[in-house]
Amino acid sequence: MSFCDLPSRHPRCPQRLTGLYSTGLYGTGLYGALPRRLRVAASLLITLLTAVPVVRAAELPVVDVYKSASCGCCEIWSQRLRASGFPVRTHDIAAPAAARAGLGMPAEMDACHTAKVGAYVIEGHVPPADIQRLLKEAPQALGLAVPGMPAGSPGMESDQPEHYDTLLVQKDGSIRVFAHH
Repeated sequence: MSFCDLPSRHPRCPQRLTGLYSTGLYGTGLYGALPRRLRVAASLLITLLTAVPVVRAAELPVVDVYKSASCGCCEIWSQRLRASGFPVRTHDIAAPAAARAGLGMPAEMDACHTAKVGAYVIEGHVPPADIQRLLKEAPQALGLAVPGMPAGSPGMESDQPEHYDTLLVQKDGSIRVFAHH
C-alpha cells in the first residue's frame, strides 16, 4: 500500500491536496475536521441510538386492547403503551365485560378495558413498566389488573393522583400485590 492509497489518513497526500478527497463526508467539512477517534465514536453512537429502538420493539409482543369505542381513557392508555415501545392493536367492542370474562379475568378486577399480551391478560390502567416487568419475570399467572379507574394511572392522568396497586392475578383467581403506585 503506497502513501497515497489512504489519502484521508494523510493530510499532506497530493491526492487530498488536489481536491479529490476534500469534499464529502471525509473531506474538509465538519466530519472530516474531527479527530479520527471522535469520528469513530460518533459513528458508533449513531449506530447504537438508531438500532436500540428497533431491537426493543422487536422484543415486545403485540398488545391487543379490547375496549368500548366511546372510551377516551382506553385510547390514551394505548398511546402510553406505544410510547413505551409496545406494538398495540385496539379492538372496539360492544361488550368489554364479556371480553374480560372470556379471557378469564375475575369480575371483581373490573376496569374499562381488557388487553392480551403474550400469554397474559391485562385489566385496566396497568402501567407499561409493570407489563414489561411481568413479561421479564414470566410468572405462572393469568395476568395483571388495576381495578377501577384510579386517578393518576396511565390514561387517567390527574392533578390529584391516587395511590393504587397493580395486582397479579393467579389462574385460580387469587391475587397479590405486584406493584405499589
